[in-house]
Amino acid sequence: MTWKGFWEGIASLFEDFLFIPYDALMKLELDSWWLANIFSWIFLLIGAAAFIYWLGKLRDYNENTEVTYTYDENP
Repeated sequence: MTWKGFWEGIASLFEDFLFIPYDALMKLELDSWWLANIFSWIFLLIGAAAFIYWLGKLRDYNENTEVTYTYDENP
């Protein structure tokens, strides 16, 4: 397999399988901007939820006062 075949395989994956929902929406010719961008809104909401979860975990990590060192601090 060459690099060209590798990248063509990735392109085929996206064009033939992963963009099927977008192709279906394109064929519907929706008049509503909100309905036409429903997948984008869903991905935006998932990303926002993941970002908020990540910030909460960072806050928990920063507030953790337990000593987790495995070496002697005062030799």
